[in-house]
Amino acid sequence: MAIRAVLWDIDDTIFDYSAASRSGMRTHLGIEGLPRAYASVESALDHWHEVTAYHWARFAAGETDWEGQRRDRVRAFVDDDMSDESADAWYERHVAHYEAAWSLFPDALPVLDVLAEDYRHAVLSNSSLRNQERKLRTLGVRDRFEALLCAAELGIAKPEAAAFHAGCEALGLPPEDVVYVGDQPDIDARGAVDAGLKGVWLDRSGAGGRPELVRITGLDQLPGLLRLDTRFGAPDTFG
Repeated sequence: MAIRAVLWDIDDTIFDYSAASRSGMRTHLGIEGLPRAYASVESALDHWHEVTAYHWARFAAGETDWEGQRRDRVRAFVDDDMSDESADAWYERHVAHYEAAWSLFPDALPVLDVLAEDYRHAVLSNSSLRNQERKLRTLGVRDRFEALLCAAELGIAKPEAAAFHAGCEALGLPPEDVVYVGDQPDIDARGAVDAGLKGVWLDRSGAGGRPELVRITGLDQLPGLLRLDTRFGAPDTFG
């Protein structure tokens, strides 16, 4: 069957999360001061990335809640003895700088425009509605998506099949009619395929090495893939 809808990841797929996170934290540390544990700002930024990935994985696995993963990230980065109130305040000051650096990838809007007529669109994110609703509205693209589903409210996270199925149910479509596009090969593309959807790995860095997955290196390649690749229901021009 032909693909009728695209279910999207947000962070590092249409929104340049990595650049915003690094830029925002750099500004934040310039004001707050570099914690004594770090020899340089660059080493601090690398560690922030590591603790973020670790505690996000704990949140996705149900080991902590939304507020808990934020506090644990701050404590692991700054000071394990920080109170909840101090950790919350530090994080909120950081968020202001992070949000000031928000931007879409340059290829996001053009592709959403190209696909708007022929495909329906929704979002499935391993974040929270509070976070992603505001982000999409600030970036001016919330109205591009029929539905926005997030792990914090669903109580399940990618790559669980139930998370992908929730996205399909929100669209009123069977999994085989939906393609999921995201930047993580296993959480996004492989998880989608295992749940019965089509999966596309957006490999912006060109890492490669996963021949079993459908891979693109930029969103500009997505329209052609959906319309010309028989794996996505396109007509078989060689038949």
